[in-house]
Amino acid sequence: MSSLTILLQRACLRFALLPVPPLRAPLRPPRRPLGLPRRSAMSSSAASRLSHIVAAAGAMMGYRLPPKEIQDIVDAPPLPVLSFSPSKDKILFLKRRALPPLSDLAKPEEKLAGVRIDGYSNTRSRMSFYTGIGIHKLMDDGTLGPEKVVHGYPEGARINFVTWSQDGRHLSFSVRVDEEDNTSGKLRLWIADVESGEARPLFKSPEIYLNAIFDSFVWVNNSTLLVCTIPLSRGAPPQKPSVPSGPKIQSNETSNVVQVRTFQDLLKDEYDADLFDYYATSQLVLASFDGTVKPIGPPAVYTSIDPSPDDKYLMISSIHRPYSYIVPCGRFPKKVELWTVDGEFIRELCDLPLAEDIPIATSSVRKGKRSIYWRPDKPAMLYWVETQDGGDAKVEVSPRDIVYMENAEPINGEQPEILHKLDLRYAGTSWCDESLALVYESWYKTRKTRTWVISPDKKDVSPRILFDRSSEDVYSDPGSPMLRRTAMGTYVIAKVKKQDENTYILLNGMGATPEGNVPFLDLFDINTGSKERIWQSDKEKYYETVVALMSDKTDGELPLEKLKILTSKESKTENTQYYLQIWPEKKQVQITDFPHPYPQLASLYKEMIRYQRKDGVQLTATLYLPPGYDPSQDGPLPCLVWSYPGEFKSKDAAGQVRGSPNEFPGIGATSPLLWLARGFAILSGPTIPIIGEGDEEANDRYVEQLVTSAEAAVEEVVRRGVAHPDKIAVGGHSYGAFMTANLLAHAPHLFCCGIARSGAYNRTLTPFGFQNEDRTLWEATNTYVEMSPFMSANKIKKPILLIHGEQDNNSGTLTMQSDRFFNALKGHGALSRLVILPFESHGYSARESIMHVLWETDRWLQKYCLSGSSKTDSDSVADTENKAVSASGGGAPCEGPEAEGFSSMQRSLLWEDGLTTY
Repeated sequence: MSSLTILLQRACLRFALLPVPPLRAPLRPPRRPLGLPRRSAMSSSAASRLSHIVAAAGAMMGYRLPPKEIQDIVDAPPLPVLSFSPSKDKILFLKRRALPPLSDLAKPEEKLAGVRIDGYSNTRSRMSFYTGIGIHKLMDDGTLGPEKVVHGYPEGARINFVTWSQDGRHLSFSVRVDEEDNTSGKLRLWIADVESGEARPLFKSPEIYLNAIFDSFVWVNNSTLLVCTIPLSRGAPPQKPSVPSGPKIQSNETSNVVQVRTFQDLLKDEYDADLFDYYATSQLVLASFDGTVKPIGPPAVYTSIDPSPDDKYLMISSIHRPYSYIVPCGRFPKKVELWTVDGEFIRELCDLPLAEDIPIATSSVRKGKRSIYWRPDKPAMLYWVETQDGGDAKVEVSPRDIVYMENAEPINGEQPEILHKLDLRYAGTSWCDESLALVYESWYKTRKTRTWVISPDKKDVSPRILFDRSSEDVYSDPGSPMLRRTAMGTYVIAKVKKQDENTYILLNGMGATPEGNVPFLDLFDINTGSKERIWQSDKEKYYETVVALMSDKTDGELPLEKLKILTSKESKTENTQYYLQIWPEKKQVQITDFPHPYPQLASLYKEMIRYQRKDGVQLTATLYLPPGYDPSQDGPLPCLVWSYPGEFKSKDAAGQVRGSPNEFPGIGATSPLLWLARGFAILSGPTIPIIGEGDEEANDRYVEQLVTSAEAAVEEVVRRGVAHPDKIAVGGHSYGAFMTANLLAHAPHLFCCGIARSGAYNRTLTPFGFQNEDRTLWEATNTYVEMSPFMSANKIKKPILLIHGEQDNNSGTLTMQSDRFFNALKGHGALSRLVILPFESHGYSARESIMHVLWETDRWLQKYCLSGSSKTDSDSVADTENKAVSASGGGAPCEGPEAEGFSSMQRSLLWEDGLTTY
């Protein structure tokens, strides 16, 4: 082997050990060999050889690919999202691609008031999208008819906001096409005829574009939509002044108590405020199928547009100045107005001031009217709630919240009517009709939750408590009422008719038991509380859930003998499919036949295991073993433990079993289950309860409870003989990363290495609370310090891999957390590695980033778990077998609903009338 070849290999291996630097711009080849003067005596051949060495070393610093067995699972095509028509006779298959390329994330974005904006498309940046729409008829026998493809829009279009018209005859959706310079095109509104599949732009003018920073559009009736558009009069974006007009000043000369968490992407100056106004300001227009376009109202920063059930009124919400530099736009001054559907102003419902001072205590809320909605069982009646404690959860007062209702246009000076008074915090209302509604209240500190039965329009009927329980007690959860669609297109509690005169509703529950979840559907007598179980999941082999009510085509009570529901069904080895359950025979008809997403793992082993920690708390976890593994012949495996702590008020609640042993193991793009393909045992989600009973705060014994929970989990997998005691790694994301660092600091005997992704490690950087901790740093200094693995960096002796998105926007987990923790680890000689992912946020989405995260993780596990090596002067054999991926390489658009970082399982692929049922 030549000396040059040896030099090249060493350079490649050493560069591969370095953290990946943030990519600000594409790397350009140097004009001359680095480090040499312009006029060098070096021969051209020597210069060429050195250039090749530098180029090869640079390539090794690029994005890497994990082993093929992991790649194949991650690159498997995603299943479509389903959406049923209002009449439940048609289904949309909304098609998706796999992971997006990094170039999508690298597009310019503005970070303003807690919102990330794509200025070219004038929408939220990093929006996922659909690539196509297929329409299937749902036949009378429950089977699907042939697919009809929606057509007519440009090739390569990115589709968003797919919604049905109220009569189910048309679809509306946005379309955008990338420009030649790789910038995002602006969004145009399209409609499609459901029968023919033919689509066309709604607006005849090519100059009308959607503004989708907040709301986008909504159906007003079957032929008219209310649309948020970019004002036609808008000019160029404001230019940042080269010289500031003055210093940046914030003042608290009134000595107000203002405590806020570590929000990110906030406004920094007046220029940012102007830029936010520029992108967020919309002009509302009414657009009809016949081409009529009518602007209504003045341009403003509209955040929601909500027609009344009878389509005669519009409830319009907007935000306005003065803005804030310390809280995001959700706390800016908010105005809610009532208009006619033609845009005529009727009255102002509220104008809430800037809310910088919402207390950090959990269950604290904004002052003034909140949760303003249309009552779904009435043509045009509003309801809302107002706090009586100033929004401060620490204030003791009775009642704490009052729920009001009022007609859209009060007659003869009518005052709002009190619907119900609550001593806990209001948590929502399920409406049925004038004689029945359910009002919910809860209180986080005590975990108490109550459900009240009220008769909204019958003053002689007193409210009564239907359920009074702990929200942590999943075994006592009675379920939630099933809803049906009304003729107005709203949703109300479904009443069911039997042969007697009693009032029945359907309660859909998860059915938590000590053996795991067994979902059910109960016929519940609202007056007597008696119930009859009319459907239950097969608990022996399958996990089934009720997804939607399909027999809701007419108003009024539903005859039990004509009941029809949609269920999902899955098992440990069979992926989710959807079925119709038809009464009275309870006939089951399968309507989907999705292929297994990763057949190479179809025969994996899954078991829900139970064990105890030393204080007697019952713990659970899901144990996965690779396909074909035989413990008697193969012996103990390397094991990856992946978890996320939770807080509880009681040991009994902490020990309850959550989840089902029969659920299909959904494997996301960065799931720990990917390492089943590499021969690892995976202990997924071992419960790490942090319990604070009575007046005790859970976090005061955080480290102690964390360690004892981890000890119990490790002892169990070792006792079973499936995990090698010296080859157990621990990992987690976000609060799970915080857990991982703490375990390596305080329980080094348990784990050989750790992987911590997007965590927060120094709690003094989040001084006004974190997770569910609502005491400040100054109130609980010892807790903040003792919980921070940053303060115990000198104790971490096991290898730790830190991964973080460079553009993390999650409150508390700013990228600086990993930077500073890594520096602290280095300062104490800890074996550590920091990987910062360019352009990524709290969750990772680009294919290049995800593949590299998987490569880094696999390399770490192979080197420090599987082999037990702690050497840093050589790389694993697998490193030299991987090829670098170009930073601008391929991939596919991101998947799932329009929410960054959302990782959907297959049973989450259902929409109903355009509304997710996740």
